[in-house]
Amino acid sequence: MNSTAIPASPPSPRRGARAWDWLKAQPRWLLALCAALLLLVGWQAWMAPPWRVGAPPGPAGVDFLAADGTLLAHRGDRPVAEVDAAALPAHVRQAFLAIEDRRFYDHGGVDFRGLARATFDNLRAGGVVAGGSTITQQYVKNAFFTQDRTLTRKAQEMLLADWVETWAAKDTILSRYLENCYFGEGQTGLVAAANHYFSKTPQELSLGEAAMLAGMVKAPSRLAPTVDYEASTERMRVVLDAMVEAEFITQQEADAVADPELEIGEEEKSAEQAGWFVDWLAADLPEDFTGEVQTTLVPEIQARAERAVRRARLGGSQVALLAIRPDGRVVAMVGGKEWTPEAFNRATMAERQPGSTFKLFDYFAAIREGMDPGDTITDAPVRIGNWQPRNGYRGYRGEMTLREAFAISSNTAAIRVADRAGLANVREAARDLGVTAELPEDASIALGSASITLKEMAAAYAAFASGRYPVKVHGVEGRRRRPGRALDPQREWAPMLDLLWHAANNGTGRAAALGTPTFGKTGTSQEGRDALFIGFAGDLVTAVWVGRDDNAPVPGNSGGGLPARIWRDFMRGVDLGEIALPIDPASLRRAPPPAAPISPEEEDVPMVDPIDGEGIVIQAGLEGLVPLELDLLPPPDGALADPVDPEFAPGELPDDAPGPGDAGAVPDVPLPEDVPQ
Repeated sequence: MNSTAIPASPPSPRRGARAWDWLKAQPRWLLALCAALLLLVGWQAWMAPPWRVGAPPGPAGVDFLAADGTLLAHRGDRPVAEVDAAALPAHVRQAFLAIEDRRFYDHGGVDFRGLARATFDNLRAGGVVAGGSTITQQYVKNAFFTQDRTLTRKAQEMLLADWVETWAAKDTILSRYLENCYFGEGQTGLVAAANHYFSKTPQELSLGEAAMLAGMVKAPSRLAPTVDYEASTERMRVVLDAMVEAEFITQQEADAVADPELEIGEEEKSAEQAGWFVDWLAADLPEDFTGEVQTTLVPEIQARAERAVRRARLGGSQVALLAIRPDGRVVAMVGGKEWTPEAFNRATMAERQPGSTFKLFDYFAAIREGMDPGDTITDAPVRIGNWQPRNGYRGYRGEMTLREAFAISSNTAAIRVADRAGLANVREAARDLGVTAELPEDASIALGSASITLKEMAAAYAAFASGRYPVKVHGVEGRRRRPGRALDPQREWAPMLDLLWHAANNGTGRAAALGTPTFGKTGTSQEGRDALFIGFAGDLVTAVWVGRDDNAPVPGNSGGGLPARIWRDFMRGVDLGEIALPIDPASLRRAPPPAAPISPEEEDVPMVDPIDGEGIVIQAGLEGLVPLELDLLPPPDGALADPVDPEFAPGELPDDAPGPGDAGAVPDVPLPEDVPQ
């Protein structure tokens, strides 16, 4: 049987190739139109995502919450109250529709008839007398664009208006529009405006009040009734006439409307506590951040800090106070005598000389190198090149323990301690404890000639309350990080607590001592330009600074004076928790105090004088002592403040010094005792 082979049919083209061939066969104008439509839809979806169209107002600005969850402050835009247009009285809705877009429910996103009429009216008048934007376009402008007025922006609003009406109902668009309208006097949204001008809710507005508010939208800064009541009532009549023309009300109803009486409502007072602290945190937030920030601040402790500052007799001086937990959590912050928005924060931003509070690093370096609080050091003249440090008190006291030298804040002893430890080790100690400021290479570093923020100094002292370092000062919960290094309890921690206890209880910081174990150190820069007390008791580390912003001298200002009294006044009103320390404070009381305690007026002044060959004051027992020459780098010329004035007896000031009532002077008056509140 013969068979005939059937020829195979050619393979069919692939589906993709067929589609490509079909596209190539279409007119180019059609392809271009389709591409333009795709681009338009893509642009619309990018500018106004469907899930955002008609969405109620979200959170605005930032709420800063205290450690207990209460509101400290709100920064940024205020949240806008929601409006439900469908639930508003008819005359309230109609007032806005009549003057802004009376055919709102009858047209799409763009009212071409209204646009043509507005164009004709403007051409006939020779200027802009009518607008053609619909409520939907105005909502689009407020919700998705800036307030630019250009032909390009107007075209974009028109393109987006129909897209918005595809995804949102008319009542929803009207609601969002009424939420975003600005009514002057800082009032955004119908709810805020009704309360501000009439002490009412939108549902309670009369016909005249609704017409007055609707008329303000055109020019709120000019038509607000609190600015020009006559112009506002005239505009209200224009709205009422429009309502009559739209047949929303009768002429008789419009004529019967009396001029509304204003009743300015009480604004909702936003909490505004701890302004210095909130500003400090806000500066580190992203610009577009909204929502809540859970902070570490304790309102009761903050109030106590502000009270202690208010009670201080500061004269023309400024003040800063920073209180932190041993792990670095900020619980109170005062950056000056009075907070104003964007005020300079002296607790976190001011780089000032810490004076003898810097000796913490000298002695810590020495302790690391094997010295002990009971070891001896000499308080006697020291020469460093062409410079000679001197003490804040008169004369020199010879051989003494490190404990006594730290307590009375001997400058010549501190130079010797830093020399024994090594200046490089002093700088290393400061860096290890968290100091990031630039540190001098010369010997003046030992006496606090660097410029360091109070925040960094407080963190350094906190290491000896917690036993770990470096401590990171922070104000937001959840950012606490355990310091990576621990102090040796017996070789490092206990000896430093020994020194700090004697300085605060037997030395220059006696005015700060509390009934509970107190540890701390005073510091004073030349001529009282900076005065500090930094210390801790219980679970609270507090640093206080007093000085002038212009760095001018402040006669009578010393760390053992006003800063120590502010510190004590603040701390004694705080409920202090207990912390575990590697030393029994009772044992510290058994150590002998300095043989001859010095007064606050003679407290540490950590600068140096040029050697001029004249009268170094020396105690009788050290008469004729030749200054010890140390092979250290002296401070460069001009690196330090002007030479200090001669010492004066307690209470005695030079003839040209400011008096107690003059700017800059710090009166040596105790803070008032607590009184029942």
